[in-house]
Amino acid sequence: MCDLRRPAAGGMMDLAYVCEWEKWSKSTHCPSVPLACAWSCRNLIAFTMDLRSDDQDLTRMIHILDTEHPWDLHSIPSEHHEAITCLEWDQSGSRLLSADADGQIKCWSMADHLANSWESSVGSLVEGDPIVALSWLHNGVKLALHVEKSGASSFGEKFSRVKFSPSLTLFGGKPMEGWIAVTVSGLVTVSLLKPSGQVLTSTESLCRLRGRVALADIAFTGGGNIVVATADGSSASPVQFYKVCVSVVSEKCRIDTEILPSLFMRCTTDLNRKDKFPAITHLKFLARDMSEQVLLCASSQTSSIVECWSLRKEGLPVNNIFQQISPVVGDKQPTILKWRILSATNDLDRVSAVALPKLPISLTNTDLKVASDTQFYPGLGLALAFHDGSVHIVHRLSLQTMAVFYSSAAPRPVDEPAMKRPRTAGPAVHLKAMQLSWTSLALVGIDSHGKVLSTRILAMKASLCKLSPCTVTRVCDYHTKLFLIAISSTLKSLLRPHFLNTPDKSPGDRLTEICTKITDVDIDKVMINLKTEEFVLDMNTLQALQQLLQWVGDFVLYLLASLPNQGSLLRPGHSFLRDGTSLGMLRELMVVIRIWGLLKPSCLPVYTATSDTQDSMSLLFRLLTKLWICCRDEGPASEPDEALVDECCLLPSQLLIPSLDWLPASDGLVSRLQPKQPLRLQFGRAPTLPGSAATLQLDGLARAPGQPKIDHLRRLHLGACPTEECKACTRCGCVTMLKSPNRTTAVKQWEQRWIKNCLAVEGRGPDACVTSRASEEAPAFVQLGPQSTHHSPRTPRSLDHLHPEDRP
Repeated sequence: MCDLRRPAAGGMMDLAYVCEWEKWSKSTHCPSVPLACAWSCRNLIAFTMDLRSDDQDLTRMIHILDTEHPWDLHSIPSEHHEAITCLEWDQSGSRLLSADADGQIKCWSMADHLANSWESSVGSLVEGDPIVALSWLHNGVKLALHVEKSGASSFGEKFSRVKFSPSLTLFGGKPMEGWIAVTVSGLVTVSLLKPSGQVLTSTESLCRLRGRVALADIAFTGGGNIVVATADGSSASPVQFYKVCVSVVSEKCRIDTEILPSLFMRCTTDLNRKDKFPAITHLKFLARDMSEQVLLCASSQTSSIVECWSLRKEGLPVNNIFQQISPVVGDKQPTILKWRILSATNDLDRVSAVALPKLPISLTNTDLKVASDTQFYPGLGLALAFHDGSVHIVHRLSLQTMAVFYSSAAPRPVDEPAMKRPRTAGPAVHLKAMQLSWTSLALVGIDSHGKVLSTRILAMKASLCKLSPCTVTRVCDYHTKLFLIAISSTLKSLLRPHFLNTPDKSPGDRLTEICTKITDVDIDKVMINLKTEEFVLDMNTLQALQQLLQWVGDFVLYLLASLPNQGSLLRPGHSFLRDGTSLGMLRELMVVIRIWGLLKPSCLPVYTATSDTQDSMSLLFRLLTKLWICCRDEGPASEPDEALVDECCLLPSQLLIPSLDWLPASDGLVSRLQPKQPLRLQFGRAPTLPGSAATLQLDGLARAPGQPKIDHLRRLHLGACPTEECKACTRCGCVTMLKSPNRTTAVKQWEQRWIKNCLAVEGRGPDACVTSRASEEAPAFVQLGPQSTHHSPRTPRSLDHLHPEDRP
């Protein structure tokens, strides 16, 4: 892994980790040719690596891993008979396209939102015609990053929604899903996914005179059109561009193509270097939705040159004779589209891979002014990998070097000419494929031996607190707060007004209003101000909710019992003792539970009291109300009085204090990375990460090997060796059963929200789609089989039979 956050020009990237195959006397894994990789917005990485059997037969494999747990990858036998040439994630990160050298395209879907359960039910075929470029159709969603607002504190100010048309729309303006591919013989094929599940496929030639297409790339315009760039591999030939329009006519897919202006690379027009770089090796648009800028790389056996081109509209000069006949009026001067070179590099070492940013940049200044700025911003740089093993981050317009990573121990000056650098004795291990993350803050590469190198991932709040053992309790508090909000919103949603023509406020809103207004410490006096008929629920529903209600009661008791120890910052739950909003929420839930207990006493939380006459809920509500009054929002916060602290000190002698099952301490890499100390990992073998022992010393975070496990979302005990199939979250460690044991509608609604989400991404508000990409914290679920242990060591020989693991 490499850190791309260094702002200074010519800075160094930090390698975070390297994950490689376990070394065998006879290797069963061999690199595919070509090697493909793709990075999704869910922070999942897909790459190809073939599996060789004892009789030398090759199985084309697609490997999928989560960057937080790269050793625990899932391998898919792709059933491609030829080499896989392209991998492409969709915009949601839950579907993956794979294409091969026989013209076959497969669409892989995530089953049950599990990152290690994939199935392919649809696809397309251009028989015998290798696929050289592949892309999903654009859905019309485009976010632009404003460089000039990179220092803004609000994430929403850095991004804006850009007006952009989908490639194809259904009735009502809904974007139609599908993909487009370009073949080596110059064909363009489009497959459309109808809502009924049917696939419409059409194939058309890019132009009348078909020719060999060695390189191609696909981009989209704001008007809904598609632009395809092609090259035959020779730098002496032009780079061709075509406009492709897709439509549906009479239930059939129709493709119309149009030739656009072409270009010749600048290096071929220089007489001194005309034959120095004979082959075009890389052809990339700077972004999928920026069809007016393209990156080209021409290479020889030992060196390369990179050029950045831009398509601009220029005025067409008119001869004076024609101006006198028909003078130009206003801005009606004829114009022409022309490719202009923005920048070019000097001679470089041979380029082996290119990674482009996925976020478009909004440039308010002129291109030349921004291009001269070498300060690093996310999305402003692209990555070039070289055959000597180095990786350069260069400015996307000026191509000036912004950061460098060398695989060797001895760094070399950035400005040292490539031809003067000493060559190693043997061929250097270099990256054959690279991908930048969706925020361009992370880089992953696959080398010629099939190792995965990736950069450290930035996360938000809870993820940031994972970086230090001293703040691991805050991670527990953040997740617990999200869980509390989820329970509160779910339980309030079950309340229904007694009459349909009631005022605008819902029963949940009136509950909050009354509990905030009435500060009485007696729970029954608060309860009589509510319309209890709005709280009537089916008896079976109340009984099914008992485990969630039990958690609320246990958490209130735990907080109050920990009040005398509030000076201990390392104790989970400490932040709740000064959080008036959360305490008020708990107070509201206690009132709801009290009312439901009158309808169904067996749904009440169960406490172990020393006295049979002790009304535990009344006692806890009285103490909770006193603590809430000290820190509610209406007045300045005050310290709890000594009488309240003394009463809380007596709680352990009155009630048995529960031992809460907090979420497991994170075993992901983001909290274990050490500056300039890359980790050495192996696929299929969970590592002993440095620093993990410190977090397990904290109260409530350690679990003995034989201790019963718990379903963190249903709050059900699973036993020491669960027999049910479970799934676990690779971000927050939350474990839950894969199949629901409940049939009650209300419980199913609760479980439905955790089908593809987990505590790590729950409750982020309206900007969730932006912040999840920014934090690289989208969910990654993996399935746990019966009696399996989370992240148990596995050998590469069983990679195609992995038990999944999940994150709720």
